[in-house]
Amino acid sequence: MAHNSTNNVQIFNKPRVELHLHLDGAIKPETILYFGKKRGIKLPADSVEGLMSYVGYDEPRNLTEFLEIFSYYMPAIASGDRDAVRRIAYELVEMKAKEGVIYFEARYSPHLFANSNVIPIPWNQKPGDLTPDEVVHLVNQGFQEGEKHFKIKARSILCCMRHIPGWSTEIVSLCKKYRNEGVVGMDLAGDESLNCKLNSGHCTAYEAVDVLKAERIGHGYHTIDDFCLYKRLLKLNIHFEICPWSSYLTGACDPDLMKHPAIRFREDKANYSLNTDDPLIFKSTLDKDYCIASKYMGFTEDDFMEANINGARSCFLPDKEKEELLLTLYEAYGMVQSTVC
Repeated sequence: MAHNSTNNVQIFNKPRVELHLHLDGAIKPETILYFGKKRGIKLPADSVEGLMSYVGYDEPRNLTEFLEIFSYYMPAIASGDRDAVRRIAYELVEMKAKEGVIYFEARYSPHLFANSNVIPIPWNQKPGDLTPDEVVHLVNQGFQEGEKHFKIKARSILCCMRHIPGWSTEIVSLCKKYRNEGVVGMDLAGDESLNCKLNSGHCTAYEAVDVLKAERIGHGYHTIDDFCLYKRLLKLNIHFEICPWSSYLTGACDPDLMKHPAIRFREDKANYSLNTDDPLIFKSTLDKDYCIASKYMGFTEDDFMEANINGARSCFLPDKEKEELLLTLYEAYGMVQSTVC
């Protein structure tokens, strides 16, 4: 099934909210090439087109192949370059502003951007001295500079990594330290039994809603296979962060997009939003996901407005800022303002 024709066609030109977006999966290829050259780090290609032939793809692959892609380009950005970390954060705000997004939350692992010894460092490259704490500070700086220039709002979610649980305690500390400077929550990939309740903070998780008290679930497509679980999630108003194009390319659900779980979510009036996930690797913008939802899943403009309102209601902003965001959407959508809650 060919979906490339839907890539950059804008079918929804009203303000949007995006909640499921990975910073390390949303870097401009030009920026990767720039820092690769600056730092003397060999990349698989020296042009945007060449690099994208390694980094991007548009046919389904398995999870292992997907994860391997990060090793092609992350050494140019991670492990010690402060300018790189600040710049990719700033440029993400710019990219999202061009897509009509007025608020987004981007998630990342501070340890993977720091000198964590996880990203392979080329033999001729000295290890950096960045700490996870400084990474968070730099990302916050980039987002704040972007907010001033592009007049949209950007916030961070810090990721714990299931396969390296030793990082989790520091992530909790960083969430607390920077909760008033742009970090609004944390993410745990897996069912790690970690108490992630923060002071004025929030938590997302892919599994273990009961253990982690998650407020949102990334993807969550297979929840519809368990009737009791799905009905319970609907009752709890758990938010599903749906990523249509990502789910197709990673094989997360049926390759026939006309059978996508998002259709069931919409029919059941579930709490969900539409997101890109890793737009660098999936060669996409948010327009791609909206076009797919329209063409293959029957989404209408009203459905898109509802999805964005859902996203605003389920975002991790403080209540006052959340109300302001909702009011902006209601006004742009021509809805009754008094419904703000």
